[in-house]
Order: sequence, then C-alpha cells, then structure tokens
Amino acid sequence: MKKLVPALLVCLLANASAMGAENVVLITFGGLRWQEAFRGIDRDLAQEESYTRDPDALLRKYWRSHPGERSALLLPFLNQTVFSRGSVVGNRDYNSCASTANTFHYSYPGYSEILTGVVSEQLVNDGRIFNPERTVLELLERRQKYLHGTAAFASWNLFPFIYNVPRSGLHVNAHTVETRPGNKHEETLNQLLSGMPSPWPGVRNDAFTHSYAKSWLLRQRPRVMHIAYSETEHFAREGAYDEYIEAAHRTDQFIADIWKTIQSTEGYRDNTVLFVAVGHGQGNDSVTGWQHHMATHVALGKHKNNSSLQPHEGVVGTGSTWMAAIGPGIVDQGLIITGEQCLTNDRIAATLLAVLGEDYRDMNHEMGAPMQVFLQ
Repeated sequence: MKKLVPALLVCLLANASAMGAENVVLITFGGLRWQEAFRGIDRDLAQEESYTRDPDALLRKYWRSHPGERSALLLPFLNQTVFSRGSVVGNRDYNSCASTANTFHYSYPGYSEILTGVVSEQLVNDGRIFNPERTVLELLERRQKYLHGTAAFASWNLFPFIYNVPRSGLHVNAHTVETRPGNKHEETLNQLLSGMPSPWPGVRNDAFTHSYAKSWLLRQRPRVMHIAYSETEHFAREGAYDEYIEAAHRTDQFIADIWKTIQSTEGYRDNTVLFVAVGHGQGNDSVTGWQHHMATHVALGKHKNNSSLQPHEGVVGTGSTWMAAIGPGIVDQGLIITGEQCLTNDRIAATLLAVLGEDYRDMNHEMGAPMQVFLQ
C-alpha cells in the first residue's frame, strides 16, 4: 500500500458524478476478514492443528514478520494493483473503517445492501425469499442503454432470490449450469459441473463461477457485471483455516484474471471500474469467532428461543468489512483514512452509479449516498 491519505468529510449528497467509466465489474469476496486482507495470515490460527492440517507448510508459504508483506503474499494482485493504484478502505490498524449498515450480518442482507443500497427490514437472515428491493442491475436494465447489458454470476444458490429473478428478468447464473450456453467452452463447463458434486449444499466451486463469468464477459460484453465468489466464507464456516487461506489466494488470482481480461479487451480497456467488496465480516476472535458471522444482538435474541444455539453464533467484528476500487473515475489515493467515521456498504450501489455518470436519486433516492472520497 503506497500511501495513506486522510479522507475529507464525505459529502452525504453528491450532485457531481465521476463519469469516468462506461462499464463496472463488481466482485464480492465472500467472508474474507479485514484482518487477513491487510495483515495476511494469522499465526495463531495457522498453528492451530484443529484448523490447519500442516501448520509448518502454511507458515512457510504465507508467513512473514511484517503484516504488509504477509498481505502481499496472500493477495498479490489486490496489493500490487488495486490497493496501490486505486483506493481502499477497511484497514482498522490504520484508522480506516468500513462496515455494514445492516445490523444482522448474515450473507443475504449483506449482499442485498451492497447491490441495492438499501437496508431492508424484511431481510434479517438467509431465508429463501425474493428480495423486495431492486438491485442496481435491475434499475439499470430499465434504461435503454443498459438493456440486456447486465449479468451476475455466483457460487451461492441464493443469488437468484437476492436479484429477484422472476421480477427483474436478469441473467443470473448461480450454482447451476448455464441455461444458455453460447459456445463449446460453456457446454464443457456444464458437463463438468453436472458431473461434480457440490462441496457444500447450495454452493459450487468458485472456479466454475469464474469461468462462466469470464466467458460471458467476452461473448456478451455486459456494461455492468457482478461476480460473487464464496469459497472463503464456507471454508471459514468449516473451521478449515488452511483452505480458507488458499481460497483467498485463489480468489485474488481470479480477480487478477478478470482485470487482465478487461485490460486486454477493446471497449473495456481503460474504460471499466473494478470494485471489490465483502458482504459482512467474520469474528475478531482468533480462537473460535473467526469462523462465524452473526450480530451478537441477533444471537442473543435467538438464544432466548433456542437453547441449543451456541454462544459463538453471535460474535464481535462481523459487521467489519473492507472495499477497494480501481479504474477511470476512481481516485488513486491508496488507503483512505476515515477517522471515527465508517464508510458503509449501503453506499456502494450509488457509488457505482456515479462512476457510470448516473444519479442514484433518479433511480432510488433511499440508497446510501455515493462515497465521494472514492471518486475523482
């Protein structure tokens, strides 16, 4: 991370927009804690044999004495490109704060908050209900210049609910095969995915999500795309710290591949913003809390009605997030120092609209306002 720049007071209502890009690729990085994003591997967790099969091998690969060096080993592309040539927020060791605006810290409310800019009182857990709010992709599809110009690819099978596909009509490929394969590569992916068991109920391997998304990017040229990787969160839930770390490293490579594809493709090169975010944090506790995400007040309420729930289901730190962006219209300032204020995930949607030259108030005035500190 090349520099630390104090953030000026963030304007709550922004009339000016960045108007720096014609395309946006939003990537959500499932459940990667800010601690690993900026400090790299956690030595205590790496040495805990119940979480790590070969502690010595994991430490040899990813441990260095300085947190910045560890982060660069774990997430080389994000460190060398996005964090250093774009803007990033969420490193709480340097007074940089990002967080959810919703107070539940489940995955569904977290992703909905990012995609809609709204905290819905109806979304309190990971229930299979169709989203009452409209995502930024759905709102853009209403405009002729974005018609059929959006798409989403995800490993988790709840994203068709988050995007409310029956209402929105968006192209959302999540967990299952591509229903409209456009080439032999996608047909091959369909065959492989059909013959491979899912690693978790309702979640496929991120490599399939990445390959489907990249293929669609090249053949359909969407204006706005969302790619949602999930392996880090699910390995954390299993308590497999070594797999969580390796999944984080793979996801960084996937993001690098998307950026390389963007920068080598006419129409996207130097005309596309890459925005990376997480829907929620994981627990701060490096003994058990790191595996879980649920606000403490939610867990306490559930404990009153269910004595079988374990105390670790409500953990401190699950609202702590991080986000980063690079591309035209994004300020090149490195780490954003926020002071006591946190930048919240409900402002991401309006920020993406601002990058595209759109005013969020024309679409949904209830969205969190754009984060001007990210914008030129």
